[in-house]
Amino acid sequence: MPEGQRAQGAPTIDLPQDALIIVPVRNFVLFPGVVMPVVVGRPASMAAAQEAVRQGRPIGILMQRDPEEAEPSAMNLHRMGVVANILRYITAPDGTHHLICQGEQRFYVDSFLREQPFIAATVRRLEEPELRTPEIEARFLHLQRQASEALQLLPQTPPELVAAVNGASSAGALADLVAAYVDADPAEKQELLETVDVTARIDKISRLLAQRIEVLRLSQEIGRATKASLDERQREVLLREQMAAIQRQLGEGEGGKAQEIAELNEAIAKANMPAEVDQAARKELRRLERMPDASAEFGMIRTYLDWLIELPWNIPEEQPIDIAEARRILDEDHYGLEKIKQRIVEYLAVRKLAPEGKAPILCFAGPPGVGKTSLGQSIARAMGRKFVRVSLGGVHDEAEIRGHRRTYVGALPGNIIQGIRKAGARNCVMMLDEIDKMGSGVHGDPSAAMLEVLDPEQNGTFRDNYLGVPFDLSRVVFIATANMLDTIPGPLRDRMEIISLAGYTDVEKLQIARRYLVRRQLEANGLKPEQAEITDEALADIIRNYTREAGVRSLEREVGRALRHVAVGIAEGTASHATIGPADLQELLGPARFEDEVAMRVSVPGVATGLAWTPVGGDILFIEAARTPGNGRLILTGQLGEVMRESAQAALSLVKSRATQLGVDSKLFETNDIHVHVPAGATPKDGPSAGVAMFTALTSILTGRTVRNDTAMTGEISLRGLVLPVGGIKEKVVAAARAGLTRVMLPARNRRDFDDIPKDARDRLEFIWLEKVDDAVAAAIEPAEAREPEPVS
Repeated sequence: MPEGQRAQGAPTIDLPQDALIIVPVRNFVLFPGVVMPVVVGRPASMAAAQEAVRQGRPIGILMQRDPEEAEPSAMNLHRMGVVANILRYITAPDGTHHLICQGEQRFYVDSFLREQPFIAATVRRLEEPELRTPEIEARFLHLQRQASEALQLLPQTPPELVAAVNGASSAGALADLVAAYVDADPAEKQELLETVDVTARIDKISRLLAQRIEVLRLSQEIGRATKASLDERQREVLLREQMAAIQRQLGEGEGGKAQEIAELNEAIAKANMPAEVDQAARKELRRLERMPDASAEFGMIRTYLDWLIELPWNIPEEQPIDIAEARRILDEDHYGLEKIKQRIVEYLAVRKLAPEGKAPILCFAGPPGVGKTSLGQSIARAMGRKFVRVSLGGVHDEAEIRGHRRTYVGALPGNIIQGIRKAGARNCVMMLDEIDKMGSGVHGDPSAAMLEVLDPEQNGTFRDNYLGVPFDLSRVVFIATANMLDTIPGPLRDRMEIISLAGYTDVEKLQIARRYLVRRQLEANGLKPEQAEITDEALADIIRNYTREAGVRSLEREVGRALRHVAVGIAEGTASHATIGPADLQELLGPARFEDEVAMRVSVPGVATGLAWTPVGGDILFIEAARTPGNGRLILTGQLGEVMRESAQAALSLVKSRATQLGVDSKLFETNDIHVHVPAGATPKDGPSAGVAMFTALTSILTGRTVRNDTAMTGEISLRGLVLPVGGIKEKVVAAARAGLTRVMLPARNRRDFDDIPKDARDRLEFIWLEKVDDAVAAAIEPAEAREPEPVS
């Protein structure tokens, strides 16, 4: 596979099967059978190489006649070249592109097909004849001896090259191999490439190699004589002269390293590092000064010093927090969430009065799309600090928090230090997004590393493995977000103050859409407010019939879809203004995706409406019970978890124990099977909170009395008939209000959660508090005489 960058998303250019993509090169000739690197820097050459990689084609290497021409045309290229396979495509750190190419065979250009965006041509491939005449064999052996002699005269000859010369299988292959490595001008090498006849090619290379052998012999003799006359001082002077010449060739000039060391020394002084860090930085600087530039460790130390210099060691001057302005910013950025915003204002007030104090670390927990991340951005705006987001979703390596040790190649600091460097301030607001989605593996547990980060007593001396020196995190305002708290380890959860965000009600979603989403989507789709608008009735229909979520992300997507249809008409000039109403949604968004839960509720015995909590908010679910002739079995379906199955068993046992009180014939349990089903069957479900709904459904089917279809319920039951408290009350009640129900039955011991329920939901629902299951029967099951006729199917 090629490495480095590739053009992504560019359309593939159709070329004839016999066509060849051409890459022009300067002063370079590739021979068949030889692997060589090719540097490409011109846009046309990069486009040619990337297209060849994308289509899996070979390329044609052609040398240009004038090496000074920056953008060579087809007429400035030689007609003879080599077909090459791209073995690897590498993008270097400095942005240059390198191809590792292997020559395959010669070709001759018949005609050029195109020059933009790269050159392509129809070519005639030239096969190498396999001739084994005595004349060619004699020349082959002579050239092999010459090549071996030349290699012996060279200093530090690669053993692979010696093996390749000795193992050449044919005269043509040996000639091409020697031609590739012989010291000759590009024009001479092009002439050798264009010499197709093997005998003539070997003769030319043999004459050229004989000249080079004579030069190498003389050079070796001069070197031995000169070496004997040089003393140690003269040798040192020569080496310094050579080093200065190399530096001049590289453009570094004299004193390049000394200047670099001086600049680093000045930058360390300006960074105002703590004494311990300054001492470590200067120690590494002294090592760098004594180290050769070509050393592998030189770059590692230089990168380490750059990290130390660029980190914000000083605390910038902080502006006093304006509480009134903070309230305005929160109200401007978020609708509703009054308790959440009040808690944030309290947090900011404490930070204002005690700036040096150890403020709690807030964790916003709630379904996706309810505004957790944007709350963090609002806090940063209110405090006048820089904001940086660190995504922890999928992090399973402790080194991603603490950093890698510098002994590893490519080591970097952890995400925390990287985030602070990105923010450029030691007192930034850092959002630790999706903290509940960290994992653990063979490389350690990142949640354990987060314990030090989020502990105000320890994070003042946080030590990143890469830096190796302490960094003070005590001035960073950490804010975490999570969808589920169950996956956060207890010790880590204990270090944070959990602030729960429930899903929005339909009324809140309508206000959010009208205030924020429509405006944002108008801008995203290039529309002005006077060109398009959506009525409140249309927004309400989108919320009710096209989305099912606790947040507003899907709602924003649907609003954007509707506005894109308007944008098409305005762009085409067929309309100048459009108002989207409820009647237009069928055409713009298609048929309604979700059926109203109210329509699914029927007044037949055995059906009760329960409430459930999910990671994306609350939801309603139907508990269906049926009895069939049998021998008293309890059948449970609907992908129920172990806890929910036990709740169903407890509900049936409770009904049996109260059969006389409920008016149920006890013989029914012996002659009937009881089947409990919870749609939808493909969705796993678990938890004890459906106990009241199961008890109510079983009582309904066994007594033949219906359950009120405007009532939903939740609560765990005990075998004594007590209704026990459950979690997720806020989310469940919001789901009941969203589904159009008018009554909810909750455990009496959950009254403490009543104030957390949004006011809109409280105003729309009647609350019934349950102490015992008898209260549920009395409130939910209609009297026998009030039963309506069952619908006839």
